[in-house]
Amino acid sequence: MKVILPLAGLGKRMRPHTWSKPKPLLNVAGKPVLGHVFDSISCLDIEEVVFIVGWLGDQIREYVEANYDFSTRYVVQEELKGQAHAIYLARECLAGPCMIIFVDTLFRADLSGLEEGSADAVLYVQEVEDPRRFGVVVEQDGRVIRLIEKPDGFEHRKAIVGVYFVKEGAALIEAIERLLAQDIQTKGEFYLADAFQVMIDRGARVVSRTVSVWEDCGTPEALLHTNRYLLSHGHARGPQLKSGVVIHPVHIAETARIANSVVGPYVTVGEDVRIEGTIVRDAIIESGSTLQDVCIEHSLIGRNATVKGSFRRLNVGDDAVVDLT
Repeated sequence: MKVILPLAGLGKRMRPHTWSKPKPLLNVAGKPVLGHVFDSISCLDIEEVVFIVGWLGDQIREYVEANYDFSTRYVVQEELKGQAHAIYLARECLAGPCMIIFVDTLFRADLSGLEEGSADAVLYVQEVEDPRRFGVVVEQDGRVIRLIEKPDGFEHRKAIVGVYFVKEGAALIEAIERLLAQDIQTKGEFYLADAFQVMIDRGARVVSRTVSVWEDCGTPEALLHTNRYLLSHGHARGPQLKSGVVIHPVHIAETARIANSVVGPYVTVGEDVRIEGTIVRDAIIESGSTLQDVCIEHSLIGRNATVKGSFRRLNVGDDAVVDLT
């Protein structure tokens, strides 16, 4: 099976962090978001992973090549015209069974038996209270008969989580070609939901499967929520401190130096971080940063940043220096 990962978005909702690194490489619970996605699909027999990259795509390639040994291919999306347009750029790669995964979210789901099943496509979903931000499915007799992108109402609540399986990738490409040829757009973009609707209208059997976990990584608040979830569900790691207190769950890198501080709960501390005289909770501190004489919570601190002073709520990008004294 091939895995297609569209990663070309600018990550505007995660600024300032995505000025200097792509969103899939943001750290959560001790590893990049992209690494957690690979954990979720480790059960698949992967033939090739196709990365659709754009802004800072070279960092994606460096991370993958340094940490994984599966076959890879990289496609550059220079114009951001929507999800379906991104997939179409990789059309030469889409043949046979394919998984398409958007890495704004982390998920846990049953990925077994996809190739042997009778469905032409499987859309992974979760029921939500407010579906207006998502694409949703409409079902009848166990089949998906319609997809609605960002509905105006609340009638249909099964939101598509950004994980898709197609038994034959070429069929999806044919549907996208129709969107492009007829300029079928939703709110100014070529959406993947519209391409699957074309497949449905042509008689494809499309079904849904419900995910057991769906955690968002698209905003600072959501990333911290996902960090809390992962630390509470098997991703915690923290040494005993010689000078200070750890309140679990936390994930503290072995090379971090912590003294006279209280760390946790729900804190991820990256490599070579230095924390002194500090209270920090519900935060992600990326590699190389320094916290000194501060109280911090509900915060993201980028790589190689320095924060000194007093209590604040912060969203600090890479290489920043914040002196609150």
